[in-house]
Amino acid sequence: MTDQKPEATKVASQIPHDSIPKAVAPRPCRNSKFAFACGMLASMTTIILGYDIGVMSGAALFIKDDFHVSDTQIEILLGILNLSSLVGSLAAGRTADWIGRRYTIVFAAVIFFVGAIVMGVAPNYAFLMVGHLITGIGVGYAIVIAAVYTVEVAPASSRGFLTSFPEVFINSGILLGYVSSFAFANLPEHLGWRLMLGVGAIPSIFLGVSVLAMPESPRWLVML
Repeated sequence: MTDQKPEATKVASQIPHDSIPKAVAPRPCRNSKFAFACGMLASMTTIILGYDIGVMSGAALFIKDDFHVSDTQIEILLGILNLSSLVGSLAAGRTADWIGRRYTIVFAAVIFFVGAIVMGVAPNYAFLMVGHLITGIGVGYAIVIAAVYTVEVAPASSRGFLTSFPEVFINSGILLGYVSSFAFANLPEHLGWRLMLGVGAIPSIFLGVSVLAMPESPRWLVML
């Protein structure tokens, strides 16, 4: 049996060098910085959850004295956030598929804004409870849509890094809530806790307006 290696080598040497395909390195994404910024902004949506957790820990002390409610009522007021945020989380996925990721972020900001205003002007405990229920729904939306949008727009090279930022902003929000509680603690009792809760509407306004400058998620556009 003849050896075919010399013949194969001869044929290979006759192939023009320019015709041999070369490995092409992947091109860097030109808009990676813009996508990174969009992912960061979407992750900031979770700051409203952290703020609510942090500020309510301080505001609850003043609410109890102002409305003359029991410890059990305060516990229900604080715990109702988890229940209503569950409702918001379950609805967020369907809403994001219906109106898009970007407008779902705006929707979450609007819900939280309404809840913060309602709590800030609440004349009684029942009204305050309704406001916290509304806020919780906005929080549930924010938790889900922040992760979804961030994953879908983030460059592959920084996707894992960006998906950690919702947790970072939750803790940043908690810190801001503590700062707000401390800043308004020396005001009259009936006014201090209202400002603590009402100030929470400011981040939602910033997020709602800023998100309008962001592009829609490419994945959602493909689904249309």
